[in-house]
Amino acid sequence: MAVTKAASLADDLVARFEERIDRGAMPPGSRFPTEREITEDFGVSRTVVREAFARLAARGLLVSRRGSGAYVADGARFRAFQVTAEEVAEIDDVLRLLEMRIALEVEMAGLAAERRTDSDLAAIRAALAAMDDSRDVDASIAADAAFHAAIARATGNDYYVRFTDFLGVRLVPSRRLYLHANDPATHRRYARAINRDHEAIHAAILARDPAAARRAARRHMTTSLKRYRALRDAGAALRDPDGALSA
Repeated sequence: MAVTKAASLADDLVARFEERIDRGAMPPGSRFPTEREITEDFGVSRTVVREAFARLAARGLLVSRRGSGAYVADGARFRAFQVTAEEVAEIDDVLRLLEMRIALEVEMAGLAAERRTDSDLAAIRAALAAMDDSRDVDASIAADAAFHAAIARATGNDYYVRFTDFLGVRLVPSRRLYLHANDPATHRRYARAINRDHEAIHAAILARDPAAARRAARRHMTTSLKRYRALRDAGAALRDPDGALSA
């Protein structure tokens, strides 16, 4: 569905107010400009302003007080953490995301080694087998995501599961950077390299060795960082040939 001009203008207005709130220029409890002030300052219609206010309210950033106006919500600075697909637009963005994931993946692997059950091990092995059997990019992406999700569940900590689900395959750096030609031989080499890392993590979790699991997870994530740094240094772009962000 095409984006209307009004919707695009509302998007821009929402982004402007979110930026002001995030940097503290509009602290919780402060009053939003009136509709009239915004239409004059930004050159938009009242329809656009009302649409932007509705979106800000839906995100928990704005509260309306009858007869008084619109105010920044008390919890606006503490809204849920988000990383959208649009934010992961360049290799440097992916590198920052991977740096964050190192701490997450390392600790998940250690806890999984301490707490895993037989069903957790079965799920991890199933993901390993799926990666080994994968014959195309989409299958390897799904197997990779399933492996990390199984480790998250093995921690026994639902917050790890929820955060891993939030990251999802759309934010896991795209294997298409290596495989967009979909060459079967290239795909097999890459899938095997990933699975060697995964198998080392699985072996440590199986042995109930938290220290070894953390080391294996750190090696795995550090290797991913090195790959993407090499791509950045080579001037590779994080977009498919048609311009769409890789999933």
